Amino acid sequence: MNYFTADLHFFHEQLLKSEHFSPRPYTDLSSEHAGLQKVWNSRVTDQDTVYHLGDLAFLNKIKPAKKGYQQLLELLLSLKGQIILVKGNHDTRDLFKFLKNQHIILADGRPKFEFHDVGLIVKANHHQFFLTHYPLILGPTASSINLHGHIHHSQVPIAENINVGIDSEDLEYLTADQRPAWGMPLSLEEIEQILIQKHNRLSTK
Repeated sequence: MNYFTADLHFFHEQLLKSEHFSPRPYTDLSSEHAGLQKVWNSRVTDQDTVYHLGDLAFLNKIKPAKKGYQQLLELLLSLKGQIILVKGNHDTRDLFKFLKNQHIILADGRPKFEFHDVGLIVKANHHQFFLTHYPLILGPTASSINLHGHIHHSQVPIAENINVGIDSEDLEYLTADQRPAWGMPLSLEEIEQILIQKHNRLSTK
């Protein structure tokens, strides 16, 4: 199965205390990392693929840089499944190069990591999903959906733009019993529900 998420911001301690973003339900990095690992692995299997749409980690405070890359690698290896990484504004090409050079292969022969600088298209459920970090404005469309991150607890007021970030306001289109645990990657079914509810709500305004 395919799952989608964005803006994990591993190692970004300042984000836990920021007044400019939706508060995260953790007060320290070790608790947040353990919580994100738990919800990820409770849903994702080693046969699944998770698309992470940018801002995987914030490693600026860790010196030398390779030490931060190694710590992040150890964390990522604790997460099940294949991880497809779209570059966000906090992700560096040096980080992606480091991860690629580890040549980690899953038991089924797939690489653990794949990398995209700008984005990619996934076709499913009669939709074309444009996967990017920054929101795209596609214009009127019958079948194209932009899944993105970057804007945290905000949303683009267009139904076909869905923010899949872990602190996204678009998650509020799911009812309490539909909403996954905080930080859990989203399924296509949950994204379809967000699309329907967002379209219905915006069409009544």
